[in-house]
Amino acid sequence: MTDEPTPLHTGPDPVDTVVGAVPADAGDGRVVRGVTRSTPAGSIAPARVTAADIDAAAHRIRDVVAMTPLEPCPRLSAATGVTVLLKREDLQVVRSYKVRGAYNLMSQLTPAERAAGVVCASAGNHAQGVALACRALGIAGRVYLPKTTPRQKRDRIRSHGGEMVTLVLHGDTYDDAAQAAHDDARTTGAVPVLPFDDVRTIAGQGTVAREVLHQLGYRPDAVIVPVGGGGLIAGMLSYLRERAPGVRVVGVEPAGAPSLQAALAAGRPVPLETMDPFVDGAAVRQIGSVTYGVVAGGPAIDVVSVDEGAVCSAMLALYQNEGIIAEPAGALTVTALSAVVDKLGLEPGSTVVLVVSGGNNDVSRYGEIIERSLVHEGLKHYFLVDFPQEPGALRRFLDEVLGPDDDITLFEYVKRNNRETGPALVGIEIGSADGLPALLERMDAAPMEVERIAPGSAAYRYLT
Repeated sequence: MTDEPTPLHTGPDPVDTVVGAVPADAGDGRVVRGVTRSTPAGSIAPARVTAADIDAAAHRIRDVVAMTPLEPCPRLSAATGVTVLLKREDLQVVRSYKVRGAYNLMSQLTPAERAAGVVCASAGNHAQGVALACRALGIAGRVYLPKTTPRQKRDRIRSHGGEMVTLVLHGDTYDDAAQAAHDDARTTGAVPVLPFDDVRTIAGQGTVAREVLHQLGYRPDAVIVPVGGGGLIAGMLSYLRERAPGVRVVGVEPAGAPSLQAALAAGRPVPLETMDPFVDGAAVRQIGSVTYGVVAGGPAIDVVSVDEGAVCSAMLALYQNEGIIAEPAGALTVTALSAVVDKLGLEPGSTVVLVVSGGNNDVSRYGEIIERSLVHEGLKHYFLVDFPQEPGALRRFLDEVLGPDDDITLFEYVKRNNRETGPALVGIEIGSADGLPALLERMDAAPMEVERIAPGSAAYRYLT
């Protein structure tokens, strides 16, 4: 980074002038320390979304979509040594950036298409954008959601859409809902409003980058973007490649759904064999073909993945320190920040923009979020303990095995198969992660038989 921020342009409107061409930087597809370099698109023809398309989208949506704040985050800046700015899309009118693409697409429909109505599939946020657009434009719509969609998101979709929108719950994943929406459009003639794989959607999402440049006034050194189906990163890349060349763009995926990294490794979009749906706003089994074409059809970018438990820790830290209620997908960029700073070799004082993409989090999920965070931090552990069926056995376990800062958070007898012993499932929260070895030593020395339930095992996944 230079000593002074690089200005975008000396004129009054920096984002409406092309600064220059982006230098070529071909990737080789290798994964190094968890960072994947993008590769050429292979047999897929790169899609084209221009900065002019995004400027037009910004004009189209300006009366409906808010310009969200670009806020400094002193805590994260102090922790990493770089200047961290949060693009607060969680404060958008529907609490996520998705309204940008949905409204941009729907506002361009012909009168005949509007009369036919629209249909979409969503994990929740895109549906809210579609619902708001349906009501604002007077277009009837059907929204297909996975059955796992949090109730809070369903209620907000109904609130935004009112009588113009019908909700249909189908399947357990976004892909299940997407297939149902596709079938609906084919049989009824309704217009599909795709959440990411349409150039009109991508152009709408790209307005996030346009706003960042307007608000900042100079090129940031890096922009970190969450990745699900790829609409946001494709749109922001399209704008930054033309209007702010040299900005490093990093995509962040949940470790349980790395669909972009899978596509980059294969040279084309491929379905994931398994997927963790926890980060519901970014858990997509296959990256979009159009979005992949945009991402892989230009200079190389970096893509990283983060553990779902780490995402939960980031969500809790945002809430406790900044008062930000982020959904799991909205906390992806914050989770990856330290790793990205290290891997890109960013110098102290570099400017890094993180997109906080959404804040539609159901309060009923916080129990699971806290649990996953504790497990990730090494503070929560589970054991099967065979207690002697005699007076004082549990008291001895408490006195001789648990440390002064350890707590039992779960105690449940599994079965009583004889009169001598009684196996119990015991969950223990320890005071600090480095206290685990001492706890295991005390368990080995205790008279009862103890079996640790290993993290990652089938039994452990059932518990967490």
